[in-house]
Amino acid sequence: MIKFVGNPRLLNCCEAVTIQEVVDYCNSIDTIAVDTETTGLNHIDDKMIMLQIGDDKQQFVIDTRCIDIEPLRHILEGDKVKILHNVKFDYKFLRQYNIRLNNVWDTMLTSQVIHCGKEMSHSLNNVLERELDITMDKSVRSNFINKGSDEFTESEIVYGAKDVEYLIQLHHSQSVTVIQHNLIQITELENKAALAYADIEYNGIGLDKSNWLKLAEQAANDVRLISIALDAYIESNPKLNKFVDDYVQGDLFMSIEELRKVNVKWSSPKQVLDVFRTYGLNVEDVNAKNLHIYSKDPFIKTYIKYKEQAKLATSYGDKFLENVDSDGRIRTSFKQILNTGRVASGKPNMQQIPADNDYRNCFISGYDDWVFVSGDYSSQELCIIATGSKDPVWIKALEDGEDLHSVCADLVYGREWYEAAEEDCAYFVGNAKQKCNCPRHKKLRTNVKSINFGLAYGMGPHKLADTLLISIKEAERLIEKYFTAFPAIKHFLESLGNYGKQNGHIKTYAPYRRIRWFDAWDGDRTDKAMMGKIERASKNTPIQGSGADMCKSALVMVRDHIYHNNLPVKLVMTVHDQIDTIVHKSYADTWRYTLQDIMETSTLDIIPSGLLKAETEISTVWKK
Repeated sequence: MIKFVGNPRLLNCCEAVTIQEVVDYCNSIDTIAVDTETTGLNHIDDKMIMLQIGDDKQQFVIDTRCIDIEPLRHILEGDKVKILHNVKFDYKFLRQYNIRLNNVWDTMLTSQVIHCGKEMSHSLNNVLERELDITMDKSVRSNFINKGSDEFTESEIVYGAKDVEYLIQLHHSQSVTVIQHNLIQITELENKAALAYADIEYNGIGLDKSNWLKLAEQAANDVRLISIALDAYIESNPKLNKFVDDYVQGDLFMSIEELRKVNVKWSSPKQVLDVFRTYGLNVEDVNAKNLHIYSKDPFIKTYIKYKEQAKLATSYGDKFLENVDSDGRIRTSFKQILNTGRVASGKPNMQQIPADNDYRNCFISGYDDWVFVSGDYSSQELCIIATGSKDPVWIKALEDGEDLHSVCADLVYGREWYEAAEEDCAYFVGNAKQKCNCPRHKKLRTNVKSINFGLAYGMGPHKLADTLLISIKEAERLIEKYFTAFPAIKHFLESLGNYGKQNGHIKTYAPYRRIRWFDAWDGDRTDKAMMGKIERASKNTPIQGSGADMCKSALVMVRDHIYHNNLPVKLVMTVHDQIDTIVHKSYADTWRYTLQDIMETSTLDIIPSGLLKAETEISTVWKK
């Protein structure tokens, strides 16, 4: 039954009621469905014009242009379960009324949890069709865009009400599946985490536009200068004569570009591939992984530098400023569940801005007397591997605060590591077990470090060879020596790989036990290529996915602590194992240690040994 709350008028489709009647009904039920309709997608510049609330028996459609929804605050912020589809979107518009949702069930996220790893859409239409065999006509949705003061039509009211009715039915269906697959804890975690990500999207992060423009101009100039250097290599190499045109006749006022005689567009992979093949390189494309093996060649080295600078100029140039909202802040959009459980960011992608360049430092709090307090985990994935494998060397090194990569290199290389030590080597003097500056030690440590971190990505000999610029045979020998030194880790990874190949899925660590399904798996283990992909994913997912579970747990605890204590702190960003907040500077020192404690406490369910530590930092700009 549909009921409408708005300007009094005759309605054929429903009965007109008061906001108090909505409150009374919602107080009488345990599970409430919620939806919104808005004039656009941007919560900064657009407005919510309709709020739908109720269950599968009664649906209330509220015209928020003329009705105050304040009486619903205690319901929306209370402990009753609220069912929504894409909760982040609705939450940000409810924040316009200073309403913060609590205890939500997002049917979109829950569908992603249930079907993680499967290629399918999780739009409301697709989920309803898949779960309940219900098809909705979403064409009416466009009617709300930029809608002014016109009264809602009957079709618009019915459309809004149906979303609420169907959400209740969908929740019932999903609850059965979640229980069946023992996904209760991971579903609860993702739904709670959604509110933290929504807060980040709502709060945004400040940007120093003037400094950004300076960097963008410098990057564009660097690209131009490197292009000239590349042209010079073409001109000076007889093998590349076919790419050289005759000099253009010009005058004194023509630019270098106008006098250009090298007929190569360096931004064109097709043209550059032709150049490199003519140069004598046997490469399939001009991706960095194919070129790094030739990186000692000055020509190739310059081109790799060109690609790096061109990416900076393209990704972080003037166009990036189009992402700045009307209040001067940047707001990314999170895709909360990838196949491993990790998070992606887009429009713009804030997770790929390098931590070690000046662009990162252009991001500011944007508020007077507010600073950044950031926390990140130290060697998170290594601690997860140590816990899963129970390798005694790894566990002792992490417990004692030793440099794990040096400890591993010592055992992998043995006598070679010992002989590489120079006088006063920091690793050996006083048994310090720390990084040192011995040139050969640094090289051997780097080799083993690449394997240690590569374990979390299912690294094989081909990838290791590309990373270290060595032959595949050398990479195979190094991996063999590594696993001879660490048989527990070898057994751990093999058991993960075998589980995935045998069962067609893999899980993250308890207590969350996220399931990743392998869509291509059909029980036939004769397809070696497919099984190889499944094996790598089965090794990768429990490591990366468990790390993601921990970070989401920390985000939830941070958000709860901020709100329950009414602190002068805002969540503004998260990148993998890093959590970024801004805080009034008067509270920064206190919050720094609170954040560290929360992040370390959140890991104990997965890493009970307490191996994993968090490091926190106060700064005036966003940095790693």
